[in-house]
Amino acid sequence: MSDAFLSQTITIGTEDGEIEAYAALVQDSAPRGAVVVIHHMPGYDEATKEITRHFGALGYNAVMPNLYHRVAPGAAPDDAAATARAQGGVPDEQLVGDVTAAAAYLRALPNSNGKVGSIGHCSGGRQSVLAGLSVDLDAVVDCYGAFVTGTVPEGFPLKVQPLGERVAELRCPVLGLFGNDDQYPSPEQVDEFQALLEKSGKTFEFHRYEGAGHAFFAVDRPSYRPEAAKDGWAKIGAFYAKYLGA
Repeated sequence: MSDAFLSQTITIGTEDGEIEAYAALVQDSAPRGAVVVIHHMPGYDEATKEITRHFGALGYNAVMPNLYHRVAPGAAPDDAAATARAQGGVPDEQLVGDVTAAAAYLRALPNSNGKVGSIGHCSGGRQSVLAGLSVDLDAVVDCYGAFVTGTVPEGFPLKVQPLGERVAELRCPVLGLFGNDDQYPSPEQVDEFQALLEKSGKTFEFHRYEGAGHAFFAVDRPSYRPEAAKDGWAKIGAFYAKYLGA
């Protein structure tokens, strides 16, 4: 097996046309799983492209759809994020369609083993769970996704609704990684999510980190917590190896 992968901008077909996406595709024929990377609220940026490349280095095919392509094609990540935020963010229906398109692209690759997971951080964490409710996926990773449960504060810029009432619809196992110093999601909101998963008999694995708050994976922010991030990446690797194939 080769450890080479090709990373580049591509287009993927959706129900309403085509959107830009970033891909890291392994360059050998051995069957392998794949990951849809859902970018965070700051957008289709270098940090999330690096996450996509990380999965290529781990041996997975990975694609990150540009969720802001329709509202700000070709714009810089900060500008595109501002435009999307001013419009209330990405509608849930659009997110589901874009993840469905990315998963179909990945399953059509000649070295696909047919298994696809998703991952997202912050707003992308909630959207990863949403994808697990609505898309044919094999594994979902939620990295401190806000408003899976809990109450959206008044004046919040994104038009989102909690997903708690839909947890019973979850189609695949979930890995959740959370900081105990986070406010959105707070430890109480994580507890609520866990209780709903247990009540519905879903397969899940939660890990919580002391001394870590929101965005503890973000290497370019003061919130970065190396020990939590290192352990989190190990947990992600083991989870995907179990459900997507090593």
